[in-house]
Amino acid sequence: MRKSLVMTFTMLLLTSCQQPDFLDTQGHGYRYADLEGKWLIVNYWATWCGPCIKEIPELNKIAAEHQDDVQVFGVNFDEPDADEMQAQVEKMKIEFPVYAIDPAVELGITKPDVLPTTFVFSADGNLHATLTGPQTEDSLLGVLGIAIVEEHLSER
Repeated sequence: MRKSLVMTFTMLLLTSCQQPDFLDTQGHGYRYADLEGKWLIVNYWATWCGPCIKEIPELNKIAAEHQDDVQVFGVNFDEPDADEMQAQVEKMKIEFPVYAIDPAVELGITKPDVLPTTFVFSADGNLHATLTGPQTEDSLLGVLGIAIVEEHLSER
């Protein structure tokens, strides 16, 4: 009897778990609903893109220092197989999650023609800005700062 009760409870727990909306290159699952209330930065990069290489440390810094308000994700423009993808993430020294599969369709954006390109989504999930070219911590926080002030003004 006790064994069947434990099995039933375990099955209930497993079925109540939400499926992730997407996976990163390390197999961690994410749900967009869990990101609500945070700004989302989605950065397209490639190993052959010099400006991308320069930009990654800036994105690493934002991901580490502003994780309460901002979630940073990367997208490998070249979409290599899983092993090569992980090798490229390590080569670029990316410390934030990288989508395992290009999210353009589910995010309602078009895959960029120019790299690096960074899409900034507001805390309510709307596309706020599309930034072409390398960004710095200051330029990205400037976009977020202006938007945060505008949000507070519109609430009045």
